Amino acid sequence: MGKLTKKKIEALTRLGLHGDGETLFINVALGGTKSWVQRITIQGRRRHLGLGGWPVVSIEKARRKAFENRVAVSDGRDPYTERQEQKSLSTIPTFREAAVRYFEENRPRWKAGRHTDQWMLVIEKYAVPAFGKRRVDHLTQQDVLRLLAPIWTDIPQQARRLRARVRAVLQWCVAHGFVRSNVAGEVIDGALPAMPLVKHHHKSLPYEDVHDALKEIDQVEGVPNSARWCLQFVILTAARSSEGIHAMWTEIDWQDRTWTVPAHKIKMKKEHRVPLSRAALTLLERAKAVAGSSPFIFPSPQDPRRAMSDTALNKLLHRTRLGTRTVVHGFRTSFRVWGSEQTNADRAVLELCLAHKIGSATEQAYSRSDLLTKRRVLMERWGEYVTQPPSSKVVSLHS
Repeated sequence: MGKLTKKKIEALTRLGLHGDGETLFINVALGGTKSWVQRITIQGRRRHLGLGGWPVVSIEKARRKAFENRVAVSDGRDPYTERQEQKSLSTIPTFREAAVRYFEENRPRWKAGRHTDQWMLVIEKYAVPAFGKRRVDHLTQQDVLRLLAPIWTDIPQQARRLRARVRAVLQWCVAHGFVRSNVAGEVIDGALPAMPLVKHHHKSLPYEDVHDALKEIDQVEGVPNSARWCLQFVILTAARSSEGIHAMWTEIDWQDRTWTVPAHKIKMKKEHRVPLSRAALTLLERAKAVAGSSPFIFPSPQDPRRAMSDTALNKLLHRTRLGTRTVVHGFRTSFRVWGSEQTNADRAVLELCLAHKIGSATEQAYSRSDLLTKRRVLMERWGEYVTQPPSSKVVSLHS
């Protein structure tokens, strides 16, 4: 008897795999769609077989399919190869079908890890909504340009990654004779504006490594709790280090679960409300228990009446193995990239989480909301992501 029930499946919201037992899982994808996945070893190789979307494919049907595949493997057959051979080689795939096939064929030779597990996420977020259901031989250069143009200068790192993956999928299609030329290749170079020149990038960790970084910070020895907690608080709130160092108890609204940073402490000189996740509130409660009479949340160990040194957090970071890989400010980059790749949050929501100005002066004049409700949801997800080991993402072979 499996672990999952209809009610349990309906209640699932956390992205990733949820086991039913044996080799059967249900995968929750971006947008809330749910599909069945079977993880099974065939001839010594781990395969991920998509068994269809839920609720069209019921629990009983998914279990039956999974059982039939296990029987086939025990009989020496290869249901994965049989499925591939059943598809006519002359059938031109949709872009999403081609992307999944490219991913599955190349995955065994790629280095195992979260980067590989999440390769399809950028494709699913941007390319699939744009032209995922269209046959690859119907795609044009203009389709690819319309996909890339909105993010090419705003989030260049993401745009480069997206183009590279679309280009790789279409090059695979060229090799298989599905298309004659790669419409995401050099033919569109002249139509894309130059990437903005970046004079300096702060070193930052891949967002996948922030969870382990928080654990390492918590375990470093010979460092005052106030510095350790301050750095963790800055990471959880995506704040600037100076804002965390000078944070005061009077800025915390426990009932509303917000931290209001005064305008004079903010780079854009405008009061900034920060929604506090459960993880951030838990950390504040730990600090409050030993706060004493200091007005500062994270006071100087030498003089509790004063804030700690502006260099304290970077010094702490260099006491760990993280010091050669990132700076404190780099965790804001980790958050921003995570928000772009792992969520459907609007650019405005992400930028406001970082206390950045958005839009032109005219747009700012008419935009009176700080989108606190949307930011609260996003920051809660960030808190969960960096304090709980992220689940791997598996893509179904079915559309």
